[in-house]
Amino acid sequence: MKNGLIRFLLLASLAVTFQAQRTFAQEAQPTPKVGKQKVRIVSIPISIFSKRELRKGEQEEFVGAGDLSVIEDGDPQTILSIRNNENVPLSLAIVIQDDLESELNLQTKDIATFIRKLPKGSRVMVAYARSGAIQVRQKFTVDLEKAAKSLRIIPSSNALSPLSPYASVSEVLDRFDSLPTGRRAILLISDGADYSRGNQAASPSESIELDRAISTAQRKSVAVYAFYFGSALNPNSQTILRGQGCLDRLADETGGRAFIYGSSSPISFNPFFRDLVLALNRQFVLTYISTHFKKGYHKLKVLSSNPEIRIEHPKGYFYRKR
Repeated sequence: MKNGLIRFLLLASLAVTFQAQRTFAQEAQPTPKVGKQKVRIVSIPISIFSKRELRKGEQEEFVGAGDLSVIEDGDPQTILSIRNNENVPLSLAIVIQDDLESELNLQTKDIATFIRKLPKGSRVMVAYARSGAIQVRQKFTVDLEKAAKSLRIIPSSNALSPLSPYASVSEVLDRFDSLPTGRRAILLISDGADYSRGNQAASPSESIELDRAISTAQRKSVAVYAFYFGSALNPNSQTILRGQGCLDRLADETGGRAFIYGSSSPISFNPFFRDLVLALNRQFVLTYISTHFKKGYHKLKVLSSNPEIRIEHPKGYFYRKR
């Protein structure tokens, strides 16, 4: 009991001391020493589910997450806070690839409905990935109706094919810099194929643009969710598998999830949206004290003492000293 009280008081003291300095991983700044040890404050997005929820695909009464622990580069770190969606608004950028199959236009109504049903206070951006640069139809806004109405028909033209959807993701990630800290996510609707290195689509391990998008998303603490949809290019099976593999890696390493319906485009996004809503409703901002100052990549694990809990989180982040 005594040890528990001491630990509580220590955490409370640290939380007050660093309240003004809490930032996301990309902004993690050196802070005054605690005793003789330097520390940094890092925040990451995590999603906490019960395994039963994931099996059923339906939200249930929340199951206690148990004792959470953060392991960074193999070392336990001290958790400062875990904030949920009730006090941390969501900032969501929706990015749609402009050269996808024209059948995607049949999904526009469901995408708009998803936007309108987001929690009040959510900020939404709508953009289209095309050759050259993204087209922003709606900057981040809390007017969900305005964001929903900004959706448009895609031309489904090969002439508008982006060389890499991940370059578009990187461009959109820069738009999060002007927002206050909070829960951040991107919904990317894409075929995932990266042609930035030539006529053959890059594999998940070959794509430089994918690597850049992942590291930027990790640094800015943005979870990326991806819906696979085929393009008008009529790609072969290898290209489809490579594109899907890239989407899966992007989502997995940023704490999001890829939604893929076999090798074909889904008839409806509604099953995807059901699972995505569950993921966003179960998303939290976890803030902890990092004892590592080496610049570069830091591996992360977030664990629960409850075996019935599953946690989705970024696999790491890049730290740049300033």
